[in-house]
Amino acid sequence: MIQANNVTYRVGKKALFEDVNIKFTEGNCYGLIGANGAGKSTFLKILSGALETTNGDVSITPGQRLSVLEQDHFKYDAYTVMDTVIMGNERLYQIMKEKDAIYAKEDFSDEDGIRASELEAEFAEMDGWDAESNAAMLLTGLGIDTGLHYTIMGELNGNEKVKVLLAKALFGNPDILLLDEPTNHLDLDAIAWLEEFLIDFDNTVIVVSHDRYFLNKVCTHTADIDYGKIQLYAGNYDFWYESSQLIIKQRKEANKKKEEQIKELQEFISRFSANASKSKQATSRKRALEKIELDDIRPSSRKYPYIDFRPEREIGNEVLTVEGISKTVNGVKVLDNISFIVGHDDKIALAGGNELAKTTLFKILMGELEPDEGTFKWGVTTSQAYFPKDSTEEFDNDYTITDWLMGYSPVKDVTYVRGFLGRMLFAGEDGVKKVRVLSGGEKVRCLLSKMMISGANCLLFDEPTNHLDMEAITALNEGMKKFKGVEIFSCHDHQVVQTTANRIMEILPDGTLIDKITTYDEYLESDEMARKRTIYTSNADDEEDN
Repeated sequence: MIQANNVTYRVGKKALFEDVNIKFTEGNCYGLIGANGAGKSTFLKILSGALETTNGDVSITPGQRLSVLEQDHFKYDAYTVMDTVIMGNERLYQIMKEKDAIYAKEDFSDEDGIRASELEAEFAEMDGWDAESNAAMLLTGLGIDTGLHYTIMGELNGNEKVKVLLAKALFGNPDILLLDEPTNHLDLDAIAWLEEFLIDFDNTVIVVSHDRYFLNKVCTHTADIDYGKIQLYAGNYDFWYESSQLIIKQRKEANKKKEEQIKELQEFISRFSANASKSKQATSRKRALEKIELDDIRPSSRKYPYIDFRPEREIGNEVLTVEGISKTVNGVKVLDNISFIVGHDDKIALAGGNELAKTTLFKILMGELEPDEGTFKWGVTTSQAYFPKDSTEEFDNDYTITDWLMGYSPVKDVTYVRGFLGRMLFAGEDGVKKVRVLSGGEKVRCLLSKMMISGANCLLFDEPTNHLDMEAITALNEGMKKFKGVEIFSCHDHQVVQTTANRIMEILPDGTLIDKITTYDEYLESDEMARKRTIYTSNADDEEDN
């Protein structure tokens, strides 16, 4: 168990949290939610001891081990992947290193023998003999190939490091597990594995995530941060949303009844206060009026952007034809003879873990890369808008937000452009901010404004939910569902894929394509998916045997 007792945390004069009391108990998974800036990550740091409270304290059941998903991707660059994961249980790792040091001595003494015996007993008690196999299971489950398990961390790419640090946090069955955005940069297969791991996990989990499907699947409780307070709900994210909306509705209805009662009393008092025969009743009504208090309904700190993609032109029957496209990147063939035809009602999700292949295909379709072989052709009635995964070059300039968007607007009018920015929560002085200094989430909202203002009837998205908060993801999901045009997109948010796509394409590790007219959930359960996994698991086993 971990508990916050009267916790207050101030940044300068501002109280981010004030007198927070909350208990997280064994066997439950708590989703910590709130608007950007509400303090979710800060509260996790307070619970972990990384930040000192201004007032109050955090208590943990004595003897329990707490594990945290670390965010520094370079901290363990000098260590092997296996050692990094086992460091998740610090005491076990210390024992392993001390044992190795003793056994490496040339002048092994009696004292060394006694100490080694003590360490061996503790090592066995901590299931040390299975440490490497347990670590390997976590790594494999998250999609780290067995050939990388003893590689130096510094040689891994960013996504692989994220997975190793997650395996480190999960290692050794910690009593309390704190996870800040564990699904970031994970492919959908790795997210699905993590979901099952957490569902089966018997101890305490507190997780921050913008993935609604993930929270719905793993959470038994929801802790909502709003205006410096934390309200605990029994149930997952959808239950919290319905409950919170119901509470607000009930309070509004109760206030409405009180307001009607106040109005009736005021009318009676004004009519009969000067009437001697009614004066006692008027005085009684006045006393009753003074006792009525309206509930203070404070608006939420959450803000939802308004995302509405409206195509200027109706799309024709000929949308996109791709024939025999192949592409090799850095010596690896990521696309191998890819062919497909896009219809005018298609909303296509590019699924699976082959991230480079998906991004390469998007760049080819947008004319940013030339294929090694094959051709593609957009229909004459189509117009395209593209959300790139890497937008660094897009914002490497000194334009203000307004001037930047003006460059893409068909209507060169400041008021018109600011209307689109306002929908994406850029208000007032925000319009004169330089795009170079924007946060990740602000840049994403700018790109979505650019797509909206384009009026395109074919939208291509390469991981648009990265850096967005829950409210913006919800708004984007609604905008993508309502769009009356063609969409081709890749996204790690399960709910976005499931509720938007009517066709699933997956580029396999060998660069070939699976193409199915189906929903995402149906695709995951399909025989085709099971066969694909069997093939590549067998191939991996064959490589290991060789």
